[in-house]
Amino acid sequence: MTRQLMGAAAGLAALVPVYYLTEAAAKALRTGYATFGPAPAGLGYLAAVAVIVTLLTAWPPAALACGLPLAATGALFALDLDAALRVAGTLPWARTGGLPWSRPDGLPWAELAEPPGTLAGLSGLYTLIGALLVLSALRPARLRSVLTGWTARLRARWTA
Repeated sequence: MTRQLMGAAAGLAALVPVYYLTEAAAKALRTGYATFGPAPAGLGYLAAVAVIVTLLTAWPPAALACGLPLAATGALFALDLDAALRVAGTLPWARTGGLPWSRPDGLPWAELAEPPGTLAGLSGLYTLIGALLVLSALRPARLRSVLTGWTARLRARWTA
């Protein structure tokens, strides 16, 4: 029981960086698209999200605890944009028009009318990532992440 609670706590703790890193990636990619230039920051943010998601898939309670809220957020953006924007406007850093880290030029990431999560929510990134996490937790143990066997060996070594 404590393993499931620890997994749920780890998944909820991972929710914040996944949420904000996904939004930062979407904004960096949008900036690259708008300026017809490269967007290496977007690739870096997406790579960080991929690493976190890969680690979460090795622990089903963590994958569910992170994936369900992300999928629900994506569904809210798809079904009721006004409600989603109101909820996103209450999140930390929404009032400053930016994310926990600042852009290199010192400007805010978004206007106050575009709270954190708007672009990633509208583009379906939260739905996609959340659904992948939930599906990974529901798969049989032998089909889970490649990290599952590795983490099981580490656990066996620590408990021996």
